[in-house]
Amino acid sequence: MDHFFQFEQEFVESLRCIPMIVRLKLDTCGVKLKLMHWNQFTSEEKKVLINMACETPEEAQLYHNFVQTLITEKTGNPAKNLPIDDNPPWLDSNYIPVEIQEKAAEFNKEITLEQWKNLKPLQRFALIKLSRPTHENSNFHPALEEFNL
Repeated sequence: MDHFFQFEQEFVESLRCIPMIVRLKLDTCGVKLKLMHWNQFTSEEKKVLINMACETPEEAQLYHNFVQTLITEKTGNPAKNLPIDDNPPWLDSNYIPVEIQEKAAEFNKEITLEQWKNLKPLQRFALIKLSRPTHENSNFHPALEEFNL
């Protein structure tokens, strides 16, 4: 289970929530997967989405098609497509988004550029997602701790 963060452990066994690894792939391929869609997938389908490659443009297109096929099979309608960022902030190790610094400051933490550079893209992605005001942020601080920040 090396695809998951420690702060996700409470739902890893059941996969009742969409793990960060899948959320990253969804942003990479441009699909808005809702929790209600996710919960209609079988355990095997969820495992495929967790393990399926989605790094190159070709892989992202295959992932996109696979997810949309699953959703359409389950609901009768495809999910909403999202724009794909050509330069996503989690791949930029030279700039820490302001939202992350502001959220870290709420916990009396400061993330240095050196620390940001040492994070893996999936870790940066998780912090970006967890720092958004629209996200339920209970895992931001555990993520900081897990990433030794």
